[in-house]
Amino acid sequence: MKKVSIYTDGACSGNPGDGGWGAILIYGNHEKEVSGFEKDTTNNRMELVAAINALKMLKEPCEVDLYSDSAYLVNGFLQNWVEKWKKNGWKTSNKEEVKNMELWQELDRLSNIHKIRWIKVKGHSDNEYNNRCDKLATDEIKKNSKK
Repeated sequence: MKKVSIYTDGACSGNPGDGGWGAILIYGNHEKEVSGFEKDTTNNRMELVAAINALKMLKEPCEVDLYSDSAYLVNGFLQNWVEKWKKNGWKTSNKEEVKNMELWQELDRLSNIHKIRWIKVKGHSDNEYNNRCDKLATDEIKKNSKK
């Protein structure tokens, strides 16, 4: 199984507002940057979308170290939120529908294809790849918000 590192970040101008996401995939000496934009979204959605789009780039099952500064994304798996939500019919402990359910369901599907290690990094700090992802995300907002 190939080993891949993925760094992701999401950003929003206003919350909700115009959003961008960025990701960097690293395999051996190869790096690939991907990014995108959505109108009327939230920062949390962009964090999830970044991870989804990066994982969808993988053409075969891989061992993935996925780095994110989003506690929302990482804790969904490290604190077993996703497993609990699935058991509860995608409801929270308060019996409310899980926010961003369709994105969590897609991440759950992708996590069954790949062996993912979810790693929380400090945002806006000294992590070069996280900072590059942040720039990819914010550049998407700047580029597309004027339209």
